[in-house]
Amino acid sequence: MTAEQSSRTAHSDRTHDGGPALALLGIYLNDHLMGATGGVERIRRLARTARGTDLGAALEPVAAEIAEDRAALLAIMRDLGLPVRRYKVVAGWAAEKAGLLKTNGRLVRRSPLSTVVELEVLGATVEGKAAGWQVLRRLAETDPRLDAHRLDALLERAARQGQTLEDWRVRRAVEVFG
Repeated sequence: MTAEQSSRTAHSDRTHDGGPALALLGIYLNDHLMGATGGVERIRRLARTARGTDLGAALEPVAAEIAEDRAALLAIMRDLGLPVRRYKVVAGWAAEKAGLLKTNGRLVRRSPLSTVVELEVLGATVEGKAAGWQVLRRLAETDPRLDAHRLDALLERAARQGQTLEDWRVRRAVEVFG
């Protein structure tokens, strides 16, 4: 057995047997679930706010996909036998709501700056999600509970979502600041 095979076997044993690596993966994926919860709330609200506009039409399918991605994460956690930490889900929801309290130069009405900032936050959220998919994709090479093809599709979708959000962020920024 080569050193690489030995390392893969040791890694596989640690993640499949419920050992320390699996516990750490559970923490990691629950943190991603917390971010996904906030991301779903934020994009749904932004899509609702922009309903009837070109931005709204672009965001509605992305919002649906991001909700599906959160469901995919829950399914992966279930497949791995990892518990959902409800307090982290609640924390993600609460953090998104707290983000609404930011100053944006207006007290009563929505500022045009709000959309730019929200698109930036959503772009960062999608980048974080893609990073999580990349980790899982690498683990799929040694863990048969992970579907490599599904993770490839999730990575491709995250790239498309990120590009849509970035295109609209730049477009809105030019409108607001230009």
